[in-house]
Amino acid sequence: MIVPRPKTQIYLASRSPRRRELLKQIGIAFEVLILREHPGRGSDVDESQHPGESPDDYVRRVCCAKADAGWNRIEQRALRRFPVLAADTVVCVDQQILGKPADRVDAARMLRALSGREHRVLTALALKYDARSEVVVSESRVRFCELEDSEIEAYIGTGEPTDKAGAYAIQGRAAAFVTGIDGSYSGIMGLPLYETVQLLKNFRAR
Repeated sequence: MIVPRPKTQIYLASRSPRRRELLKQIGIAFEVLILREHPGRGSDVDESQHPGESPDDYVRRVCCAKADAGWNRIEQRALRRFPVLAADTVVCVDQQILGKPADRVDAARMLRALSGREHRVLTALALKYDARSEVVVSESRVRFCELEDSEIEAYIGTGEPTDKAGAYAIQGRAAAFVTGIDGSYSGIMGLPLYETVQLLKNFRAR
């Protein structure tokens, strides 16, 4: 028996395999809309932080810019018109954003900054269709145990921190560092599922 594919409901403007897996987990039908993210070959969104910009303002701005870029891509390519869902996640210690590490040294710096203390993980969601757009932000707090240098080096050696905000993946080996969480586990992974479902519901209801 051939089971028909669900009809596309949204476009996901993200390269993240974790976000794709999370959407599939809750049965949301989607197609991936790839945005250019490589600075050397041009990028659809400027993700540099503005002077004095807080992590909260930054994550909202970048997320909305991704949704706008996704909608522009639909219009440029004359694609079928579905809402565009974009997301952006930042890890921050106090008011300092810890992005994706540039190299092993940068990853070690970030993990030392997270060691033995609490940090915030902010994930913004933006949904855009034509001139209409909505954005929400999920905030979670994560507490790490004290990390020894040997633990940090061993973790970096796994390659897991390479493309992760804050140089760690909570769904991976870094779970062993976490002593507590307040907030959305899926939001820490990059897509808060409750907020995603509510955003889609509210968008359709209006």
